[in-house]
Amino acid sequence: SLSEDDDFADILDAELELASAADSASPGEPPGSPSDEEEEEEEDLVVELDAVGQGSNKRRRLEEHHQDQGTATRPEEDAIAGSVKDAQIKICPPHPGFFGGLCFRCGKSQDEEDVPGIAFGYIHKVLRLGTSEMDRLRGSEVKNLLRERKLVLILDLDHTLINSTRLHDISSAEMDLGIQSAASKNDPDGSLFTLQGMHMLTKLRPFVRKFLEEASSMFEMYIYTMGDKAYAVEIAKLLDPGNVYFDSKVISNADCTQRHQKGLDVVLGADSVAVILDDTEYVWQKHKENLILMERYHYFAASCRQFGFSNQSLSEMMQDERESDGALATILNVLKRIHTIFFDSGVGTALSSRDVRPVIKRMRQEVLQGCKLVFSRVFPSDCRPQHQIMWKMAEQLGAVCCSEVDPSVTHVVAVHAGTEKARWAVKHKKFLLHPRWIEACNYRWHRQPEEDFPVPGLKEDKGKEKVAEIAHL
Repeated sequence: SLSEDDDFADILDAELELASAADSASPGEPPGSPSDEEEEEEEDLVVELDAVGQGSNKRRRLEEHHQDQGTATRPEEDAIAGSVKDAQIKICPPHPGFFGGLCFRCGKSQDEEDVPGIAFGYIHKVLRLGTSEMDRLRGSEVKNLLRERKLVLILDLDHTLINSTRLHDISSAEMDLGIQSAASKNDPDGSLFTLQGMHMLTKLRPFVRKFLEEASSMFEMYIYTMGDKAYAVEIAKLLDPGNVYFDSKVISNADCTQRHQKGLDVVLGADSVAVILDDTEYVWQKHKENLILMERYHYFAASCRQFGFSNQSLSEMMQDERESDGALATILNVLKRIHTIFFDSGVGTALSSRDVRPVIKRMRQEVLQGCKLVFSRVFPSDCRPQHQIMWKMAEQLGAVCCSEVDPSVTHVVAVHAGTEKARWAVKHKKFLLHPRWIEACNYRWHRQPEEDFPVPGLKEDKGKEKVAEIAHL
């Protein structure tokens, strides 16, 4: 229920009766005989009112109002007196919200004034909530979630849970492998699907079904995509065919309140309990502290080309991420730890005053704690290194970054082994590694083996040093 007032349905009926009275004597239409179009609109309104005002024993079908109308239009004062004879209309500035253009407390039309608020079209196409009502609903939602030991999880779709491509973008290699015919089978237990009517193929990321099943016990889950509504709904059906996890909580680009940005303002859950999984950071400018950045899932060749990768795609190599230690399995373990710390490590602190964002921050800082990094020719010479993404990422992971080498440095990050700092690292037996090591640590939330990220040119330099040693002897 969106309102605690029992007279909600009566008030809407009264307002709608006024509108029908004004239109009942329109030219060419006998009084009391609405057109087919008006009848359809009335039926739609009945459905919408029933959806919001469930449980009200005062609800009446709107058609009854038209049957009771006179053959002539009455003055406005008489119409108001007759229609609200038994209803007490409350004046409620500010209005808590609107349903179908009418305040769902006092029945006043939204068109009469400029009312602040946010449209929640993904819940119902004609629902708009004011600030006070959103705060009330969020407070109630948080209490219910914490009572059930749950947080809120916002899930991006493309490159996070799935990868999609248009049929005309399928590569010749993918065509030769029969990927389109395989997708056309639409096996409900499979992972490759054709989106009928959209001319697209979609591949579910490995482990996604198990991920959703386990995450649902810890989180209230939302889908939040920059894709269109129709596309988001179709993907939700693939991910959640039983409508167990998401229900109506599928947010698309039409629901965003700021162009090219996602925001938690359209989520009925407090920022303090929200965790976001997304492969794109810049769309969450206001909520970076809630974000867990996902490693992008590139299955199709077109997806690789879109992001500038020239190597073969997973589909062309007939390979895929491993379920056991892939991106979703890794992040599920991170989410489990966040959930445990939030609910079980705050002894003496009320649940309502806890915040998941410091938990995420502390966990992230543990990844490279104790590491001191120096970067060698990784950034453009005319830029301040402290402002570069890689430098900031390393600091967020708990590393200390500096510009010059000293005995306390543990790692030198370089793109080639021939630089002075890279040679210093080899001479003093420090870790010399590629910047991709930092990205891998960031995605995996764990310090990765340094030997898996060698710097190009290292072997050649070691060979030259060996020749120099022999010549000296």
